[in-house]
Amino acid sequence: MSKALYIAEKPSVAQQFAEALKIRGRRGDGYIESEEAIVTWCVGHLVTMSYPEAYDPKYKRWSIGTLPFLPREFKYEVIGNVSKQFQIVKGLLNRPDVDTIYVCTDSGREGEYIYRLVAQLAGVKDKKQKRVWIDSQTEEEILRGIREAKDEAEYDNLSASAYLRAKEDYLMGINFSRALTLKYGPVMANYLRERYTVLSVGRVMTCVLGMVVRREREIRDFVKTPFYRVIGAFEAPAQPEPVPFEAEWKAVEGSAYFGTPFLYKENGFKERKTAEELIAKLRANPPMTAAVAAKEKKKETKNPPLLYNLAELQNDCSKMFKISPDEALKVVQELYERKMVTYPRTDARVLSTAVAKEIHKNIGGLKNYGPMAEYAAEILASGSYKGIAKTRYVNDKQITDHYAIVPTGQGLGNLRSLPPLSEKVYQVICRRFLSIFYPAAIYQKYSLELEREKEHFFANFKVLDQPGYLKVADVNLAKKSAVEETLAEEPPAGEKDSAEGGGEPGGPAVGTGPKKAVSQEALLQMLAKLKKGDILTLADLFIKEGETSPPKRYTSGSMILAMENAGQLIEDEELRAQIKGSGIGTSATRAEILKKLFNINYLSLNKKTQVITPALLGEMVFDVVDNSIRQLLNPDLTASWEKGLTYVAEGTITPDEYMQKLERFVAGRTVNVIRMDNQYHMRQFFDRAAAYYNPKAGKSRTSTSKQE
Repeated sequence: MSKALYIAEKPSVAQQFAEALKIRGRRGDGYIESEEAIVTWCVGHLVTMSYPEAYDPKYKRWSIGTLPFLPREFKYEVIGNVSKQFQIVKGLLNRPDVDTIYVCTDSGREGEYIYRLVAQLAGVKDKKQKRVWIDSQTEEEILRGIREAKDEAEYDNLSASAYLRAKEDYLMGINFSRALTLKYGPVMANYLRERYTVLSVGRVMTCVLGMVVRREREIRDFVKTPFYRVIGAFEAPAQPEPVPFEAEWKAVEGSAYFGTPFLYKENGFKERKTAEELIAKLRANPPMTAAVAAKEKKKETKNPPLLYNLAELQNDCSKMFKISPDEALKVVQELYERKMVTYPRTDARVLSTAVAKEIHKNIGGLKNYGPMAEYAAEILASGSYKGIAKTRYVNDKQITDHYAIVPTGQGLGNLRSLPPLSEKVYQVICRRFLSIFYPAAIYQKYSLELEREKEHFFANFKVLDQPGYLKVADVNLAKKSAVEETLAEEPPAGEKDSAEGGGEPGGPAVGTGPKKAVSQEALLQMLAKLKKGDILTLADLFIKEGETSPPKRYTSGSMILAMENAGQLIEDEELRAQIKGSGIGTSATRAEILKKLFNINYLSLNKKTQVITPALLGEMVFDVVDNSIRQLLNPDLTASWEKGLTYVAEGTITPDEYMQKLERFVAGRTVNVIRMDNQYHMRQFFDRAAAYYNPKAGKSRTSTSKQE
């Protein structure tokens, strides 16, 4: 009797397939078998690419004479510590009674690669091979994936891109690391007072290193510029007592300072004495009052954000829980394997049309999850989920392999055994998911313009009118005031205010501007009643000193976002959507790349703040690459390689076309390094970087620059 063989990526996943298929037969060594079927598993990768010495013993010794290394046919071998499981899987794949193989490895490029390598080395022939592609590990989804499994040949392009990705990393890693180590390693080792130094470079990791080092050097070279803003403390007439608020002076047309060289910007001066002169002018003619020159009220709508992909979730986890992207991925992977969320390694932030039709099941399951029960019930009762397919949260064109990360509504029995951090991450995913079924949050915005002595002050107030989705999305909403009072222009990115200062000796009296506590209700009533021409008391004037601030260092989370966006840290989600598909690395690999850079001491991570800074060794490698293979530091170029792999997966270009381009790039850059004669000029660059580190050379050197 013929049997079907199901091969999963991990033992835990294989167990779930066995349970879904009701396979309760004999559990062998490395597989589970019943009368009708067999389930087996890999343990991650079972096969890897062979080291160069497998091609010829001469390649074991690193030598300029053996570079560039570009094999015509690539060799693969079984990984030593998992060879027993490989032999078990190989035997099962080739058993005469197995006629159909269901490939159940992770539904992505890497999962496809894992199986293809095993099948290649196992010599699988004359078997029907079908690909199971699933978005979660619930029983329903597993059975659907098996039922709708396509012929494995339909994934040949994806497989080709997976092989090429591995070949690309292999060829760049071996050729560039060897060439740079042989050329610059002795100079670096001598500088660090070590026996030898090996340079590790790669297509993605070196680009990420470059982003961090460049940012650090921008911070070092930054020169602060002070500026001085004039703030007025006003009081509006009200009962039982006046309502205080602050407004900011701006040099609009008609002002004595409009268009003058004294201004830093329209809302601040280059020198304190000019700000003091303005205050003296405004104090000169009592009584101290100002008239309402204009009042504007308008509505602002804030829609729920798009759903989580892995990069967005990793960034939020870094900010909220101060965990690394690698840790965040482990948490969400565990939630996936416990059937609680959908597939995590996704770049999409929307749902598919097919999933949208069944989304009530996901919502319904959350009625059994305490923190979300009330919201899930409210959504189902209102029927707001029914029109979701017509919104921006559903778009089949924005999905390649998998849709966004959402809760399945299942697996809630696992909550009791979840670590506290995992439950928090799960709740964050649930809140983002349920948000999209709620209306937009609506704010009322008030703008005031006040005039005294032809000088104008401005203040803005933002009032939350209808919380909409915020009541489910924002855990801290209850702790926040519904009214936000802001000055006309808060310091933008790159600027910050310091403490409010008093006047200089001998200068005019300058207040410190303390604000009285005022109730939200009183402030709202005042804003509603205030009209053009009303006279307000100008209770005080004071100076707020600020300074330009340097660029911010990357955090582990913002770096993941920057990698997703081809080296750009884009906060606006619509702009991010436009650049989608042009990232550095993939959702499956970015966290691992960062982790490697920390492990080899090229970058340092402050675990408390998740801020990333370079290590001295990393800066030295950066300078070497910058003076030899500068293209490796270019985010646009690195992203274009990733885009090329996507084109192969889509069938737009052939694997041969991609491979020819890759070999030309690797050979050309390797030969160029060999011909260079600049290694003894590198010390000037090393000295410049070392000045920012503790004096002791070697791996123990850490950056002395203050982490944010």
